[in-house]
Amino acid sequence: MVSDSRASRSVADPTSVRKRIIAVSVLMAFMLYLDRVCLGEIVKSDSFLNDFKGASREQIGDVLGAFFFAYALFQVPSGWASDRFGGRIMLTFYILAWSLLTGLTGMGTTLGGLLLARLAFGVAQAGAYATSSGVIRNWFHFRARAQASSFVSIGGRLGGTLAPFLTTALVYQLSSWRYVLYLYCLVGLIAAIAYYVIVRNRPEEHAGVNEAELELIGRADGPGAGAAATTNLRDVGPMMVAILKSRSLWLNSLAQFCLVFGWAFLITWLPTFLKEERNVEALLGSLMVTGVLAIAIPGQLIGGWLGNHAVERLGHRWGRIVPLSVTCGVAGLAYLGCLSYQSVWWVVACCALVSLMTDIGNPSVWAFMQDVGGKNTAAVFGWGNMWGNFGAAASSMVVPRLMTLGEASGSGETYVFLTCAGMYFLAAIAVLGTDATRQVRRAD
Repeated sequence: MVSDSRASRSVADPTSVRKRIIAVSVLMAFMLYLDRVCLGEIVKSDSFLNDFKGASREQIGDVLGAFFFAYALFQVPSGWASDRFGGRIMLTFYILAWSLLTGLTGMGTTLGGLLLARLAFGVAQAGAYATSSGVIRNWFHFRARAQASSFVSIGGRLGGTLAPFLTTALVYQLSSWRYVLYLYCLVGLIAAIAYYVIVRNRPEEHAGVNEAELELIGRADGPGAGAAATTNLRDVGPMMVAILKSRSLWLNSLAQFCLVFGWAFLITWLPTFLKEERNVEALLGSLMVTGVLAIAIPGQLIGGWLGNHAVERLGHRWGRIVPLSVTCGVAGLAYLGCLSYQSVWWVVACCALVSLMTDIGNPSVWAFMQDVGGKNTAAVFGWGNMWGNFGAAASSMVVPRLMTLGEASGSGETYVFLTCAGMYFLAAIAVLGTDATRQVRRAD
């Protein structure tokens, strides 16, 4: 019996099962972003372009954007399914599905086939962060959630950071973009097995958790926190009404749309921009993009600490607002800095600052949705993430069209950087109206 096993343990020192939960969640997030970001490098490789001769920049942009569109649309349904059936089984399923679709993408022979594969890939990945967020809510006290979320985000950023250079190097080594996707598929299947073996939906279900760790995790943020999933089909209507009526959640969603629009340029079109607009050699360009994303990794830790510290110093509401608003403002200024000089290294430095500021603010975004989500945390997280990925889809499709629009006057990149900067400024303003102290639905 679980209770007998726990009773036999000394309660003087808390166990550390929650750390293993974080570790496997980091692995999940690593593969999430590695599989997502790698296509931005693949589409500019000679191996890919030889297979898809004659594909226009706009057509490739539509393929890249297809993922984000499907990913956005299925955020809430996937989040609700995780609230209903539990994070362990659902996230294991999601990892299996997107890994297999990564391999299937490598089999594509037409742009239409790739687009369909990326749409399905987006559906499969849609519930990952929302589900992980719900699991973290159950395993961590609300004062520790920003820090815990930052570690998971670091996993994602590591995957996204290594994807450009690792993918480019593997394409050269394996002589085909297809073999790279097959390899990523295999590693993802291993990650799915690991997640299922290690994770439980709640601490109370895990035989390795003692009473001291349960007390450390706490239930200080209201009735029903960490309780078993109680959502059902009859709960969908009231849940959606509550979400639609939340002014704070709408403003947070607007902020996510805008800031992800600006950030998505870094993982979709920056590699192609460096190659086509600044004539940077492919391997050097991949190293530049890797550097842009790598510099942001400490930002997750900084943001986790800052998010927790801000809540302690400024109170719950403003502690969630200030870090995100300030970082969005600085990111907007960094994009304006891209217009100041012609040096490609200056552009890369400014993009790196955008990346850093985005990641410092990211744990506060996660913590806000965990704070207001209640028993529907995964669905609420999915709602906000949906709007963020609508922003990414829009960015993937709008950026090449802005470049084409400005080619005649030589102002294409000016249009892009001004648009991205404006989006970050709007996000900084929108977040000021949010309130993390008010749950979307009151506890039952």
